Amino acid sequence: MRFSLKTTVCTLAVSLALFSGTAGAWEKDKTYDLTILHTNDHHGHFWQNDYGEYGLGAQKTLVDSIRQEVAAKGGSLLLLSGGDINTGVPESDLQDAEPDFRGMTMIGYDAMAIGNHEFDNPLSVLRQQEKWASFPLLSANIYQKSTQQRLFKPYALFDKQGIKIAVIGLTTDDTAKIGNPEYFTNIEFRVPAQEAKQVVEQLRQNEKPDVIIAATHMGHYDDGKHGSNAPGDVEMARSLPAGYLDMIVGGHSQDPVCMASENHKQVDYIPGTPCAPDRQNGTWIVQAHEWGKYVGRADFQFRNGELKLVHYQLIPVNLKKKVEKADGTSERVYYTQAIAEDPAMMKLLTLFQDKGQAQLAVKIGSVNGKLEGDRSKVRFVQTNLARVLLAAQMERANADFAVMNGGGVRDSIEAGDITYKSVLKVQPFGNSLVYVDMKGREVEQYLAVVANMQVDSGAYAQFTNVSLVADGKGVRDVKIKGEPLQADKTYRLATLSFNAQGGDGYPKISTLPGYVNTGFIDAEVLKQYIEKHSPLDAAAFEPKGEIVYN
Repeated sequence: MRFSLKTTVCTLAVSLALFSGTAGAWEKDKTYDLTILHTNDHHGHFWQNDYGEYGLGAQKTLVDSIRQEVAAKGGSLLLLSGGDINTGVPESDLQDAEPDFRGMTMIGYDAMAIGNHEFDNPLSVLRQQEKWASFPLLSANIYQKSTQQRLFKPYALFDKQGIKIAVIGLTTDDTAKIGNPEYFTNIEFRVPAQEAKQVVEQLRQNEKPDVIIAATHMGHYDDGKHGSNAPGDVEMARSLPAGYLDMIVGGHSQDPVCMASENHKQVDYIPGTPCAPDRQNGTWIVQAHEWGKYVGRADFQFRNGELKLVHYQLIPVNLKKKVEKADGTSERVYYTQAIAEDPAMMKLLTLFQDKGQAQLAVKIGSVNGKLEGDRSKVRFVQTNLARVLLAAQMERANADFAVMNGGGVRDSIEAGDITYKSVLKVQPFGNSLVYVDMKGREVEQYLAVVANMQVDSGAYAQFTNVSLVADGKGVRDVKIKGEPLQADKTYRLATLSFNAQGGDGYPKISTLPGYVNTGFIDAEVLKQYIEKHSPLDAAAFEPKGEIVYN
């Protein structure tokens, strides 16, 4: 398959002949313009960053201008989200993402998929967020165990100039594994592709839509190679009968889905350059990276029951690049053009931003070098920031060693002053510190599992006071605090409630006799550690090759 968009558009079309005689509302031989806008993995970024990039203020201006353009040409528009509105920016986290949902309402979102991070809080918070949103939060595959009924609307229907459009919501079934287990005692996540098939067949029989779009939070994995993750958009598109889904608006893997060749995304997509979406089994698959950095735009034409993609692009929202000047200094310039921030939106958001910053701006300590917490590091190698987090947990629990999943480290801390905001960006989930006393033989069994968690996944384990060799199946040469592990000696492990209850596939230790939930929140534990030990020496926490993989 070629990925010249011009060639793709000319040669590929979605056949909806099955519906042409049943919709009845659109006119034969008339061409309709339909534009789908999309974002995903917002993660609390309602406010622009320190460089003036993204934010809902600029996003509203951009979406409004596209709406006006589409309307002037007689077309229709839908704005969809691939989910994960929660978790990532302290000002948002402390306010349960109220500014984000209210901002999305002002922009005029039509629907969103429920993401796994919508469950970082109790269900009551998500129900409140549904009230702040004027648009439906969709998921067809989330059920209440006790009633076997869906917890959310499975789909929403839209009529655009007589074209009947169904939008189905789907959530990764990894949520039960990667979310906080204490919130899932009565919630079941079923296989999305199976639920999608059932819903599409029900829609075809009862509603007879002309276009079916899945708004998903499942991830895009090249050629369906999803590793330890649950199957994503590519796998679902391939598993369904051709023609069941016209388009998938995705999220979760936080990629710009711009294909370099068949089944291979561009590795380092440059903002503002052409973007060819993926296509699998007749289904277009799109994803707009993360944080509102882009608004994805797919322009379709609908004629006589056939949907054709005319143009696709990822529009950067005030993204900038660093350029070197002739005098040796540098500056940040826009990849494309500047987008003004909408005044009404900024009036709304400023109230929330000021409230959040007042709670977060107080200095709590300092560090003399960078503490590494980037996603591209903490899911692959041991890092000094993970060691700081684990040292804090170990000290508070009076433990011998500590373990946590790399996916629980959400940001880095730069050299200089550290504020509470810095801490909450690193640990936004609000997990509790726990500990458990185990015999050495139990410790070895535990480490044999966690040390062999797959690299490039949130489950990848970070350690402190542990050295070992992992071979993919087990561990050997295990030492705790520099001393060989003794089978009959009792050791205390410190970790977080998320991991202790089986999150990310870790062994469930919350039922063991020696288990204690301290009730202390992870970010507060880290905050007090930094206050006590500042100024921190970044080099003192650098890994020294204690964890070896064969």
